[in-house]
Amino acid sequence: MTDTELLSPDELHARLEAIGAERYHVHHAFHRLLHNGKLTKAQVQAWALNRYYYQASIPAKDASLVARLPTPELRREWRRRIVDHDGDGTHPGGIERWLKLTDGLGLDRAYVVSLEGLLPGTRFAVDAYVNFVKSRSILEAIASSLTEMFSPAIISERVSGMLRNYDFVSEETLAYFTPRLTQAPQDVDFALGYVKREARTRAEQEQVLAALRFKCDLLWAQLDALHFAYVEPALPPPGAFRP
Repeated sequence: MTDTELLSPDELHARLEAIGAERYHVHHAFHRLLHNGKLTKAQVQAWALNRYYYQASIPAKDASLVARLPTPELRREWRRRIVDHDGDGTHPGGIERWLKLTDGLGLDRAYVVSLEGLLPGTRFAVDAYVNFVKSRSILEAIASSLTEMFSPAIISERVSGMLRNYDFVSEETLAYFTPRLTQAPQDVDFALGYVKREARTRAEQEQVLAALRFKCDLLWAQLDALHFAYVEPALPPPGAFRP
Protein backbone atom coordinates (compact mmCIF):
# COMPACT_ATOMS: atom_id res chain seq x y z
CA MET A 1 0.00 0.00 0.00
CA THR A 2 1.25 3.47 -0.86
CA ASP A 3 1.10 6.49 1.45
CA THR A 4 -1.76 7.93 -0.60
CA GLU A 5 -4.13 4.93 -0.68
CA LEU A 6 -7.14 5.08 1.58
CA LEU A 7 -6.93 2.76 4.55
CA SER A 8 -9.88 0.50 5.21
CA PRO A 9 -11.69 1.08 8.51
CA ASP A 10 -10.04 -2.05 9.94
CA GLU A 11 -6.60 -0.90 8.77
CA LEU A 12 -7.12 2.51 10.36
CA HIS A 13 -8.22 0.85 13.59
CA ALA A 14 -5.14 -1.37 13.56
CA ARG A 15 -2.84 1.61 13.12
CA LEU A 16 -4.52 3.40 16.01
CA GLU A 17 -4.02 0.31 18.17
CA ALA A 18 -0.35 0.21 17.15
CA ILE A 19 0.14 3.79 18.32
CA GLY A 20 -1.23 2.85 21.73
CA ALA A 21 0.94 -0.23 21.94
CA GLU A 22 4.01 1.91 21.32
CA ARG A 23 3.21 5.24 22.95
CA TYR A 24 0.52 4.90 25.63
CA HIS A 25 1.76 6.07 28.99
CA VAL A 26 1.17 2.72 30.68
CA HIS A 27 4.71 1.98 29.46
CA HIS A 28 6.24 5.00 31.25
CA ALA A 29 8.72 4.29 34.06
CA PHE A 30 6.69 6.43 36.49
CA HIS A 31 3.57 4.33 35.95
CA ARG A 32 5.50 1.11 36.40
CA LEU A 33 6.76 2.43 39.73
CA LEU A 34 3.25 3.60 40.70
CA HIS A 35 1.53 0.34 39.87
CA ASN A 36 4.21 -1.86 41.41
CA GLY A 37 4.22 -0.14 44.77
CA LYS A 38 7.64 1.45 44.37
CA LEU A 39 6.65 5.04 45.11
CA THR A 40 6.42 6.74 48.47
CA LYS A 41 3.16 8.23 49.66
CA ALA A 42 4.57 11.69 48.93
CA GLN A 43 5.32 10.69 45.34
CA VAL A 44 1.80 9.30 44.91
CA GLN A 45 0.47 12.57 46.32
CA ALA A 46 2.46 14.49 43.69
CA TRP A 47 0.97 12.31 40.95
CA ALA A 48 -2.62 12.79 42.19
CA LEU A 49 -2.20 16.53 42.68
CA ASN A 50 -0.83 17.07 39.17
CA ARG A 51 -3.32 14.71 37.54
CA TYR A 52 -6.12 16.80 39.06
CA TYR A 53 -5.39 19.58 36.57
CA TYR A 54 -5.86 17.17 33.68
CA GLN A 55 -9.14 15.87 35.12
CA ALA A 56 -10.45 19.37 35.84
CA SER A 57 -9.60 20.58 32.33
CA ILE A 58 -11.45 17.84 30.46
CA PRO A 59 -14.92 19.45 30.70
CA ALA A 60 -13.56 22.77 29.42
CA LYS A 61 -11.92 20.93 26.54
CA ASP A 62 -15.13 19.08 25.77
CA ALA A 63 -17.28 22.20 26.05
CA SER A 64 -15.16 23.92 23.42
CA LEU A 65 -15.80 21.01 21.08
CA VAL A 66 -19.55 20.90 21.79
CA ALA A 67 -19.75 24.54 20.71
CA ARG A 68 -18.47 23.57 17.26
CA LEU A 69 -20.42 20.37 16.65
CA PRO A 70 -22.96 20.85 13.85
CA THR A 71 -25.87 18.61 14.91
CA PRO A 72 -27.97 18.06 18.04
CA GLU A 73 -27.08 14.36 17.95
CA LEU A 74 -23.35 15.05 18.08
CA ARG A 75 -23.76 17.72 20.75
CA ARG A 76 -25.84 15.40 22.95
CA GLU A 77 -23.25 12.66 22.64
CA TRP A 78 -20.34 14.89 23.56
CA ARG A 79 -22.28 16.73 26.28
CA ARG A 80 -22.59 13.41 28.11
CA ARG A 81 -18.83 13.46 28.62
CA ILE A 82 -19.05 16.83 30.34
CA VAL A 83 -21.65 15.45 32.75
CA ASP A 84 -19.46 12.41 33.38
CA HIS A 85 -16.74 14.72 34.69
CA ASP A 86 -18.70 17.66 36.13
CA GLY A 87 -21.57 15.64 37.58
CA ASP A 88 -25.20 16.66 37.24
CA GLY A 89 -25.67 18.51 40.51
CA THR A 90 -27.03 15.39 42.21
CA HIS A 91 -24.53 12.68 41.37
CA PRO A 92 -20.82 13.51 41.62
CA GLY A 93 -18.71 13.42 38.48
CA GLY A 94 -15.14 12.46 37.84
CA ILE A 95 -13.67 15.70 39.17
CA GLU A 96 -15.35 15.26 42.56
CA ARG A 97 -14.28 11.62 42.68
CA TRP A 98 -10.69 12.65 41.91
CA LEU A 99 -10.81 15.10 44.81
CA LYS A 100 -11.94 12.20 47.01
CA LEU A 101 -8.72 10.51 45.93
CA THR A 102 -6.56 13.51 46.85
CA ASP A 103 -8.50 13.81 50.13
CA GLY A 104 -7.78 10.16 50.86
CA LEU A 105 -4.09 10.71 50.21
CA GLY A 106 -4.04 13.46 52.85
CA LEU A 107 -3.79 16.46 50.53
CA ASP A 108 -5.59 19.66 51.46
CA ARG A 109 -8.45 20.08 48.99
CA ALA A 110 -8.16 23.85 48.82
CA TYR A 111 -4.47 23.50 47.95
CA VAL A 112 -5.18 20.96 45.22
CA VAL A 113 -7.91 23.09 43.63
CA SER A 114 -5.78 26.23 43.83
CA LEU A 115 -3.23 24.62 41.45
CA GLU A 116 -0.48 26.38 43.40
CA GLY A 117 1.66 23.26 43.55
CA LEU A 118 1.30 22.30 39.90
CA LEU A 119 4.38 21.40 37.89
CA PRO A 120 4.98 23.70 34.90
CA GLY A 121 5.29 20.63 32.69
CA THR A 122 1.82 19.50 33.74
CA ARG A 123 0.31 22.90 33.05
CA PHE A 124 1.95 23.20 29.63
CA ALA A 125 0.91 19.69 28.55
CA VAL A 126 -2.71 20.00 29.66
CA ASP A 127 -3.08 23.49 28.21
CA ALA A 128 -1.69 22.18 24.94
CA TYR A 129 -4.41 19.54 24.87
CA VAL A 130 -7.19 22.05 25.56
CA ASN A 131 -5.82 24.36 22.84
CA PHE A 132 -5.49 21.46 20.39
CA VAL A 133 -9.17 20.61 20.74
CA LYS A 134 -10.15 24.27 20.41
CA SER A 135 -8.06 24.98 17.34
CA ARG A 136 -7.98 21.80 15.25
CA SER A 137 -10.67 20.27 13.09
CA ILE A 138 -13.58 18.42 14.68
CA LEU A 139 -12.15 15.19 13.24
CA GLU A 140 -8.77 15.75 14.91
CA ALA A 141 -10.36 16.87 18.19
CA ILE A 142 -12.46 13.71 18.39
CA ALA A 143 -9.51 11.53 17.37
CA SER A 144 -7.42 12.95 20.20
CA SER A 145 -9.84 11.37 22.68
CA LEU A 146 -9.00 7.87 21.46
CA THR A 147 -6.42 7.21 24.16
CA GLU A 148 -9.53 5.92 25.93
CA MET A 149 -9.15 2.86 23.73
CA PHE A 150 -6.35 1.82 26.02
CA SER A 151 -7.54 3.13 29.39
CA PRO A 152 -9.52 0.12 30.74
CA ALA A 153 -6.34 -1.96 30.81
CA ILE A 154 -4.33 0.71 32.62
CA ILE A 155 -7.17 1.31 35.09
CA SER A 156 -7.38 -2.37 36.01
CA GLU A 157 -3.61 -2.57 36.42
CA ARG A 158 -3.49 0.66 38.43
CA VAL A 159 -6.28 -0.17 40.85
CA SER A 160 -5.19 -3.73 41.54
CA GLY A 161 -1.54 -2.73 41.88
CA MET A 162 -2.18 0.20 44.19
CA LEU A 163 -4.58 -1.75 46.42
CA ARG A 164 -2.08 -4.58 46.66
CA ASN A 165 0.98 -2.46 47.31
CA TYR A 166 -0.04 0.64 49.28
CA ASP A 167 -1.60 0.56 52.73
CA PHE A 168 -2.60 4.22 52.42
CA VAL A 169 -5.17 3.68 49.65
CA SER A 170 -8.50 1.86 49.68
CA GLU A 171 -11.26 0.98 47.23
CA GLU A 172 -13.05 4.13 48.38
CA THR A 173 -9.95 6.24 47.71
CA LEU A 174 -9.74 4.85 44.18
CA ALA A 175 -13.48 5.08 43.45
CA TYR A 176 -12.81 7.51 40.58
CA PHE A 177 -11.73 4.65 38.36
CA THR A 178 -14.75 2.32 38.68
CA PRO A 179 -17.17 4.32 36.45
CA ARG A 180 -14.44 4.84 33.87
CA LEU A 181 -14.42 1.10 33.17
CA THR A 182 -17.86 1.49 31.58
CA GLN A 183 -17.72 5.15 30.49
CA ALA A 184 -14.49 4.82 28.50
CA PRO A 185 -15.66 1.94 26.25
CA GLN A 186 -18.88 3.86 25.53
CA ASP A 187 -16.86 6.94 24.63
CA VAL A 188 -14.58 4.88 22.40
CA ASP A 189 -17.45 3.24 20.52
CA PHE A 190 -18.67 6.64 19.42
CA ALA A 191 -15.32 8.32 18.73
CA LEU A 192 -13.83 5.35 16.89
CA GLY A 193 -16.93 4.97 14.75
CA TYR A 194 -16.84 8.69 13.99
CA VAL A 195 -13.23 8.78 12.79
CA LYS A 196 -13.62 5.61 10.73
CA ARG A 197 -16.64 7.12 9.02
CA GLU A 198 -15.58 10.75 8.66
CA ALA A 199 -11.91 10.36 7.69
CA ARG A 200 -12.69 10.07 3.99
CA THR A 201 -9.25 10.74 2.52
CA ARG A 202 -5.82 9.37 3.31
CA ALA A 203 -4.78 12.86 4.42
CA GLU A 204 -7.65 12.94 6.93
CA GLN A 205 -6.75 9.48 8.15
CA GLU A 206 -3.20 10.66 8.73
CA GLN A 207 -4.60 13.59 10.74
CA VAL A 208 -6.48 11.10 12.91
CA LEU A 209 -3.29 9.11 13.53
CA ALA A 210 -1.29 12.26 14.26
CA ALA A 211 -3.92 13.46 16.74
CA LEU A 212 -3.65 10.23 18.70
CA ARG A 213 0.14 10.41 18.69
CA PHE A 214 -0.09 13.99 19.98
CA LYS A 215 -2.39 12.92 22.82
CA CYS A 216 -0.10 10.04 23.78
CA ASP A 217 2.88 12.38 23.73
CA LEU A 218 1.29 14.93 26.07
CA LEU A 219 0.27 12.20 28.54
CA TRP A 220 3.86 10.94 28.42
CA ALA A 221 5.20 14.47 28.94
CA GLN A 222 3.18 14.82 32.13
CA LEU A 223 4.83 11.72 33.55
CA ASP A 224 8.26 12.91 32.40
CA ALA A 225 7.71 16.04 34.49
CA LEU A 226 6.62 14.02 37.53
CA HIS A 227 9.53 11.61 37.24
CA PHE A 228 12.10 14.41 36.95
CA ALA A 229 10.63 16.40 39.83
CA TYR A 230 9.90 13.62 42.32
CA VAL A 231 11.83 10.45 41.39
CA GLU A 232 15.07 11.11 39.53
CA PRO A 233 16.84 13.50 39.96
CA ALA A 234 14.02 14.64 42.28
CA LEU A 235 14.29 18.35 41.57
CA PRO A 236 10.88 20.00 41.88
CA PRO A 237 10.87 23.49 40.36
CA PRO A 238 10.21 26.63 42.38
CA GLY A 239 6.64 26.84 43.61
CA ALA A 240 5.81 23.21 42.92
CA PHE A 241 4.44 20.81 45.52
CA ARG A 242 7.10 19.73 47.96
CA PRO A 243 6.27 16.69 50.10
